[in-house]
Amino acid sequence: MACHDNLSGFVNAINTAFPKTDSQLCIIHQIRNSTKYVSYKDLKLLMADLKKIYGSVSEDAALYALEEFGEKWNSKYPQIYKSWETNWAELSTFFKYPDEMRRLIYTTNAVEGFHRMLRKFTKTKTNFPTDDSLKKSIYLSIKEISKKWYQPIRDWGIIVGQFMMFYEDRFTGYRTS
Repeated sequence: MACHDNLSGFVNAINTAFPKTDSQLCIIHQIRNSTKYVSYKDLKLLMADLKKIYGSVSEDAALYALEEFGEKWNSKYPQIYKSWETNWAELSTFFKYPDEMRRLIYTTNAVEGFHRMLRKFTKTKTNFPTDDSLKKSIYLSIKEISKKWYQPIRDWGIIVGQFMMFYEDRFTGYRTS
């Protein structure tokens, strides 16, 4: 599973290296792009209607919510519906997974958070005398950042079991206990 932010050529590169990969467009990026030009007075209602789409229990329910969204908002914001419709194949990948798994795979926020923290550690250092000093700084930054990664993921036992069912052939040698 790869969640991405719709960079040009990214999906092709992933599928070339990992042909069995499911591709999911980041829902958070899609929402941000959708609401970029929305009037403040419409934002709350529009966001509630978008949530009906990506928060649906199934892809069929999400498609129905998308159609309702279009009927309600197309006269004012036609670009939003068009964007969701155009990108639907990659926006809807996560619907084939159970709800617990969806929360882990529908956004790139974890990766972006890591990058943001890495920039925070390295931005104060604008000049590195050698390549090794840069590598060491990044290594030490990652070591510090990774201390926060040991918090348990909610429902992890259920999630890993579901991943094992979906990707049985890729979990050889994985111990559940």
